[in-house]
Amino acid sequence: MDTDTSRLFNEFPPVSTQTWEEVIRQDLKGADYEKKLVWKTPEGFPVQPYYRAEDLAGIRYLDVAPGKFPFVRGGANEGNKWKIRQEIHVQNISAANEQAQEALQRGADEVSYVADSEVVSSQTEFEKLMRGIDPEQNAIHFISGGSSPDLISMLANYVSKGGFQPDLIQGSIDFDPLRYLSLHGNYYYGEEERAFERAKRIVTFAREHLPSFRPLAVNGYIFREAGGTIVQELAFGLSMAVEYLSRLTDRSIPADIAAQALHFNVGTGSSYFMEIAKLRAARFLWARIVETYCPDNDKSCRISIHSRTIKWNKTLYDPNVNMLRATTEAMSAILGGTDSLTVLPFNGLTTENDHFGMRVARNVQLILRDEVYLNKVTDPAAGSYYVENLTDALIQEAWKLFLEVEAKGGYVKAFRENFIQDIIEETANKRMSDISQRREIILGTNQYPNFREKASDNICISELFAEHDEEKILIGRPVRMFRGSMEFEKLRLATDRSGKRPLVFMLTFGSLAMRRARSQFSSNFFACAGYEVKDNNGFTSVEEGVDAAIAARADIVVICSSDEEYPAIAPAIYDGLKDRSVVVVAGYPQDCIEELKSHGLQHFIHVKTNVLQTLHHFHEILGIENIN
Repeated sequence: MDTDTSRLFNEFPPVSTQTWEEVIRQDLKGADYEKKLVWKTPEGFPVQPYYRAEDLAGIRYLDVAPGKFPFVRGGANEGNKWKIRQEIHVQNISAANEQAQEALQRGADEVSYVADSEVVSSQTEFEKLMRGIDPEQNAIHFISGGSSPDLISMLANYVSKGGFQPDLIQGSIDFDPLRYLSLHGNYYYGEEERAFERAKRIVTFAREHLPSFRPLAVNGYIFREAGGTIVQELAFGLSMAVEYLSRLTDRSIPADIAAQALHFNVGTGSSYFMEIAKLRAARFLWARIVETYCPDNDKSCRISIHSRTIKWNKTLYDPNVNMLRATTEAMSAILGGTDSLTVLPFNGLTTENDHFGMRVARNVQLILRDEVYLNKVTDPAAGSYYVENLTDALIQEAWKLFLEVEAKGGYVKAFRENFIQDIIEETANKRMSDISQRREIILGTNQYPNFREKASDNICISELFAEHDEEKILIGRPVRMFRGSMEFEKLRLATDRSGKRPLVFMLTFGSLAMRRARSQFSSNFFACAGYEVKDNNGFTSVEEGVDAAIAARADIVVICSSDEEYPAIAPAIYDGLKDRSVVVVAGYPQDCIEELKSHGLQHFIHVKTNVLQTLHHFHEILGIENIN
């Protein structure tokens, strides 16, 4: 049998990059190539419209097999096996245990308890929490912060009393003084030295009693939840990890033990290919960093990554969209080679441990594993010119920022100088400005909202929009975690809680194409604030439109027509309605704007309008008190 396939391509001669570029520039007809086709990522580096084999030149790791240093292609040499993790908030011990057992029986591989020693306050309660769960078969994780030493001690006692083999017990706790520092401007127990000394003790304890357990966390996801970029998450997360390595090795903990005590909790967001590349870049960078500590075992250079879908882009309104967001986020984490994954419930902003939300979150991963077969292929992104170049770009950019932090003396010193906070805040402010002006879209919140949706009266605003306790800040300004949709949600909640729903009336007239486009734009615009919108097919005269708006008792009337028609119709509409409604012009007709303003028209909405600020202004006009 002839297996030579080279002749299949004889009829398709290779096309050079120069030839491709010439055709592209002809098609652009003089338009700027960079502006039209080159995408500038939030991380600040350009992404080309296409990549070819020649773009892989110089990338160092391409010939490395899966499971081999520097582990870009994953830690296993066959398949893509990740652990499905379910997160459970412990408020009632028995209820949490039942939820854990159900999760494990219905597809989860491991559970993560969100608990502290105030809730799980004794060995007896701990054992109730673990009832019916075999820790040799299912990894157990605790999100417990400063209570981690107590809980790992209880776990060690439970393993000893139950006759389990300590070296088979896998899982983690999230003892992470640097996360606490980042979010509170202080340390666990209020002292830096005490926090890192406790880190040493907890690593030593785990090594002796639970040798396969990972007791120290690097929670880099907090930078994504604060509006930061993927590069910032990588660089600052790695800097936190290096701080731990340095502090532990300075306290006579061997580099191998210190490195294997750490696990990384990363956030996975909606930038699909970038998230795939991020995990590959993280593996490369961590392997190179640990290599400098001269470990005895290559295993110490292999990063342990747990991914969790971020809350930054999750929304209170139209929450079903969160299912779609979580699905693509889960896919990118899996294709990037995460070791384990938590998909947060789509309705988790308002409910904890909701049965349906947890089931959907779990089933997202089960479908991707058992029906899409994402577990079958090792490093499925390998060889993609695009993903390989993104991986390399993230490696380069994250390393640059990492070195900047190290040049300042490491994470703690950089934090004291507010270096990290300033970078994150600059990015977050830019993103919030883009969201306010709808340059960054949050579907269902600042664009295409559900017009008829109303938030539940049971929502606790103080919990949903909680701020840091300023009294605890002693060392540096905290990083503020929040969601991109929060300010729009406050705006809409203010409408829902006001007891009145303003009516916005579309007075459509003239050019069919323009009035339709502008009425759709304006309807979406005002629906973002929860206002009721009444659209219309078009009026045959100004008088007819004015009469209809008066009959509807509209609070706001939006004139929707063409720029050419505005000088003739807008002043008459304004005169007919100015004492009854707020009159708004859809668009910004530059040729006649001053003329329209001279007639008293002062409200204009268009694609360059800051939607959030403008809607706040209409709240004030209508007497709706904003939620602070």
